[in-house]
Amino acid sequence: MDANQHSRENPFGMDEACRNCPALCEPRTQVVHGYGDVGADFLFVGERPGPGADAAGVPFAGDDGAPFRRLLERLGLCRVDSDPDWPELVNVYLTNLTRCRDPDRRPTDDEIENCEPFLNAEIRMINPEIIVPIGERALHEIGEEYTTAPVDDLDVVAQHGTAIRGRGFELVPMIDPHEQSDEQIQSWLESFAALMASDYRQTKGRQER
Repeated sequence: MDANQHSRENPFGMDEACRNCPALCEPRTQVVHGYGDVGADFLFVGERPGPGADAAGVPFAGDDGAPFRRLLERLGLCRVDSDPDWPELVNVYLTNLTRCRDPDRRPTDDEIENCEPFLNAEIRMINPEIIVPIGERALHEIGEEYTTAPVDDLDVVAQHGTAIRGRGFELVPMIDPHEQSDEQIQSWLESFAALMASDYRQTKGRQER
């Protein structure tokens, strides 16, 4: 699978007509694959597309994605004046556990499992230094697959902004931005800014940027 970095949207050319989850094909507007820099150090993973993402085809797009994008802007990872449906990201890739949205419910375990090959392919191709699971479910799914920590020990509130050793990278969990207090937003920003300023890159054969 080759990347097309001329396009930030679905740069790996994943199936945009996927029907692996029949119950999601009717309520979705479109399949929402990952978006951003294919050579990014930072990979952010939510649970499912929001309403704006479902409409635009880009993770965390639209008004409902604004609280998350403001965090990226404050870190210098997203241009402040960029189109909310097509944000201009810097060294960042955005994706979700699942690729389709049902407006009335969260994804089932089977739907997350059906989408797992898409996420695993993105992680392999991007080979990020830092993965940010957004919300409890993303933390558990990614933690189970990519860390040696017992899943029952993973808690997005307790570990919000705390680095967790993964397999070749670190996880830095984030509480859903819609659910964060002002204090939690500030603490996560400070923790992540400190990480960005550190020598966070692992020795794993990455090319220099």
